[in-house]
Amino acid sequence: MAKVKVTLVKSLIGAKPNQKLTAKSLGLAKIGDFIEHEDNAVLAGKVKVISHLVKVGE
Repeated sequence: MAKVKVTLVKSLIGAKPNQKLTAKSLGLAKIGDFIEHEDNAVLAGKVKVISHLVKVGE
C-alpha cells in the first residue's frame, strides 16, 4: 500500500472537541507535526474530519 504523509498546518485552539481528539489519535499535537501512515479507509475518515486543519501528501 502507499504511504501518506499528513501534516498539521493550522492550530487546534478553535477546533471542536471531536476534531481535537481526531488529531490526537493521529499523533498530531502542534503545527508542523506530521505522520506517515498506510493509505486506508480509517485514515481517510480521520483526515476528512480535520481536512481544514491538515495537508495531505504522498
